[in-house]
Amino acid sequence: MAQYDYDLFVIGAGSGGVRAARLAAMSGARVAIAEEDRVGGTCVIRGCVPKKFMVYASEFAHHFKTSKGYGWTVEGASFDWPAFLAEKDKEIARLSGIYVRNLQNAGAELAHGKARLLDAHTVEVGKIGKRTADKILIATGGRPWRPADLPGVEHAISSDDCFHLPKLPKSIVIGGGGYIAVEFAGIFNGLGVDVTLVHRGPNVLRGFDDDVRSHVTEEMEKRGITVILAAQHTAIEKTANGFMNKLSNGHECESELVMLCLGREPYVEGLGLEKAGVKLNEQGAVAVDEYSRTNVSNIWAVGDVTDRINLTPVAIREGQAFAQTEFYDTPTSFDHEMVASAVFSQPPIGSVGLSEADARKQYGKVDIYLARMKPMKYAFAGSDERALLKLVVDCATDKVLGCHVVGPDAPEMIQMAAIAMKMGVTKHQWDATCAVHPTLAEELVTMREKHEPLGLGQVA
Repeated sequence: MAQYDYDLFVIGAGSGGVRAARLAAMSGARVAIAEEDRVGGTCVIRGCVPKKFMVYASEFAHHFKTSKGYGWTVEGASFDWPAFLAEKDKEIARLSGIYVRNLQNAGAELAHGKARLLDAHTVEVGKIGKRTADKILIATGGRPWRPADLPGVEHAISSDDCFHLPKLPKSIVIGGGGYIAVEFAGIFNGLGVDVTLVHRGPNVLRGFDDDVRSHVTEEMEKRGITVILAAQHTAIEKTANGFMNKLSNGHECESELVMLCLGREPYVEGLGLEKAGVKLNEQGAVAVDEYSRTNVSNIWAVGDVTDRINLTPVAIREGQAFAQTEFYDTPTSFDHEMVASAVFSQPPIGSVGLSEADARKQYGKVDIYLARMKPMKYAFAGSDERALLKLVVDCATDKVLGCHVVGPDAPEMIQMAAIAMKMGVTKHQWDATCAVHPTLAEELVTMREKHEPLGLGQVA
């Protein structure tokens, strides 16, 4: 008889956990995976996927406005929030069902319920009871963080709640300046909501290149979003018409809805990690090595619960690397360097590599190539929207250290840039690539003079 019920027990059926469970089961291992909510995790159920649908929906207002410059007349356009939600929910249900079927087809057993560790090899799942496993993988993701000491915090919703609002508010105050806050500011603004973004820092999107941060703020304000910096909520009070937002700068503003996007934290609550002896790091995340192994030899963790790079594709690759290492005898660790990211703000951002500030700290002398111009599409329509493209280059080696784009299709562009940069492309090799004209992307390979590049439409 086998010593354990399973070869692998996965806690959390998000992208990383599902990938690991599927691959392990396909190797012939006995695998079980537990999920307390819907299969699919943050990305499919309450994150990347439904949020992108909301971004798409909200962009039509800008498209309609731009279309007038091209001779189109769009009269009587209106947005039906309940109809959109119904279609969104249908698609999310379909995607979640695919995840379930893929697990079943691979031979993994799915257990619905919250799982907690009783010791290093024993898991208890809701009403299902105790199960034992040779190996255990923690993939529980993260949850929105809320300041418990903020008066009236119970009146605010989180980003998780935005996907199920019964109706659109007329006005909203969003607390936070990270990518989630910035993205939802653009979403609500595009859907006709009066948006105020309040952030305690000197600018939004901490961790991104400073030129990108300031450029996005300017463009958000052009679209009618009120951005209040160097301030944060001190209290949220219920009023007859909504809520009064009291801020640390002494200002007050009323809104129909308040949303706090003040960061996310690893979801370790109630997992029983202490009973298994699993250690957390200083940030409260599960501490792991390069192979995602914890300090307990038979327990691993992947995804946002480890707080390395909190992106869905990263969680998937970490889960895949774990399965390859432990069930296919192919030791594999995911390389967290040069991972591209996108912010689906309006306008959107694509970024890979180092910011100018980080590059100067690590490499000393760097060359900066920076272009700001009106995208052809919007310039023709009479809009004053501007795009930004920036390259950070190591002077000593000519290696491209960072690429940052703000403008139409920036997330699509950055995927291709990331491939070249992962391979160690130099600025000379980058420039040797012929441009595709007329595109915004061509500016990336036509910037020759530092800080004085040619803009789209200028004569070379």
